[in-house]
Amino acid sequence: MLDLIILFTAAFGAGLLNTIAGGGSFLTFPALVFTGVPIVAANATSAVAVFPGYLGGALGFREELKQIARPRMLRLILITLIGGAVGSALLLVSSNEAFARIVPYLLLLATLAFLFGDQLRAMATRRAKAMKPEGAIGLFAVSLYGGYFNGGLGIILLALFTLWGMKDINLMNGLKNGLSFALSAISVLIFALAGLVEWPQAILMMVGATLGGYAGAPVARALPKSVIKGIIAAIGFGMSAIFFLR
Repeated sequence: MLDLIILFTAAFGAGLLNTIAGGGSFLTFPALVFTGVPIVAANATSAVAVFPGYLGGALGFREELKQIARPRMLRLILITLIGGAVGSALLLVSSNEAFARIVPYLLLLATLAFLFGDQLRAMATRRAKAMKPEGAIGLFAVSLYGGYFNGGLGIILLALFTLWGMKDINLMNGLKNGLSFALSAISVLIFALAGLVEWPQAILMMVGATLGGYAGAPVARALPKSVIKGIIAAIGFGMSAIFFLR
């Protein structure tokens, strides 16, 4: 019963965080590992758990997403699906030992990318005469990362959108949730076919993540950007430290 409470609470918090700014897997992934799920299966199950929460978050920002033209949205989704499929396939050939060694660095990378997203954009602007918006290579690389390790996907997507020149945090959150849903859909399919998913835990957490994801939209609109950054930085650095110690 304690494990069930931990997993449901982590999933609800993850859905809330993913809608607000990303980083929900910082809660679901450690919760699964804590309750005894092997680390590679925990990563796959975590991706499944937060999957419907992205849809809830996207629906919560449906008014903002209407600003994006359909051809543009379809292009971004297609690139995301391809990158996510490649990353998920890479996870299938990773051992628990190898994946455990790289997890802390992936968590730290995700946190730093979001925290210094504005500085990265300013640096890129200074170094290039003109930045090409919505480059396929950048989105493919982020999607590959998301397919391999779902932790911090939303954070890195927000950093990428910042590099593209986007400034409306609500529009960025809506697009982040929409693309995360598409990426998670292909990952869930691949992980399920490979037998990596712990379904009893996944189903329970899917319910929690969906509820948290929909509840997160009004919270995101109410919170200032500085508060959102502070929340994600605290969670990201905290989880990175725990996994480095492990």
